Amino acid sequence: MSTADPSPTPTVARPRFAFIDLARGIALLAMFVFHFTYDLAYFELIDVDTPLEPGWHWFARSIAASFLMLVGVSLVLATRNGLNRQVYLNRHAYLKRLAMVAGAAALVTVGTWFAMPDYFIFFGILHQVTLASVIALPFLWLPTLAVALAALIVFAVPYLAAPYLTVHPVLDQSWLLWLGLAQEVPASADFVPVFPWFGWVLTGIVLARLALPRLAPSRLAGWRPRALPAQVVAWGGRNSLLVYLVHQPLFIGALMLATQFAIARPSDEKPFMQSCERSCMQGARDADACRAHCGCTVDAIKREDLWRKVLENALSPEERSRVSALAKACFR
Repeated sequence: MSTADPSPTPTVARPRFAFIDLARGIALLAMFVFHFTYDLAYFELIDVDTPLEPGWHWFARSIAASFLMLVGVSLVLATRNGLNRQVYLNRHAYLKRLAMVAGAAALVTVGTWFAMPDYFIFFGILHQVTLASVIALPFLWLPTLAVALAALIVFAVPYLAAPYLTVHPVLDQSWLLWLGLAQEVPASADFVPVFPWFGWVLTGIVLARLALPRLAPSRLAGWRPRALPAQVVAWGGRNSLLVYLVHQPLFIGALMLATQFAIARPSDEKPFMQSCERSCMQGARDADACRAHCGCTVDAIKREDLWRKVLENALSPEERSRVSALAKACFR
């Protein structure tokens, strides 16, 4: 950052691209579809295991990738008048936005810790956005080709490092799980680690650099939504953080109310198996292997005479540790 001119003359603010807000709003709509289906399955109102079904699994991953690419696009848009100048002029807005996203991520962690302690979100999409918004800044100084190569490296690291980490599990410590390179990933309702997901942010930077020079003089740059549905979707894209924080409590609250009028279903192995298989699949493991692992875990829990307590969520801390040890033994 240049310090020669401590009071730079403000530049004329460039107009906001409404089609970017629309794209982010469409990604939110896709997220609504997945989360509402996930919640329906969680309350056993539909017989669909969204995280385990391949179609739903890849749908969720594509939604997360689209949000992270839009983070990269937004970073390029925010610095299109020149990186040094824009960082100087907008550093307070940047820090305010960063603090808001980081605070929202912390709120999600605390909220899920109390709501679902066995699957709380310790590094989800908002945590990734917060970290990516910082570590992506140096890449804005690099040539586009260098950023593209960095993205490929980030995507490849989990696969290239896997053989070494299997022999030397140095990254299995709990405080390094956010990297995404541990052999065993704890159960979490949303896990979006640095590797490989930061690669999508870098991909967004590359795409924005290639596309913006062509889009800026086009009619699309000046497009504004006129139809009410498009205006609503674009508004959601402009206020995506607020929408993200509000939508799940609304969905869950509505479904909890709906289940009060539903006939209770008897407890059996199915909910436990589905939950176990979801967690196992988050580690990119084969579905058949996860099914066998979870079946072994159920059998082991029953042999220990802990099954009823598992169904009633009445395990003591010592019994929870025992169940965790049984699950790990089955995985091995």
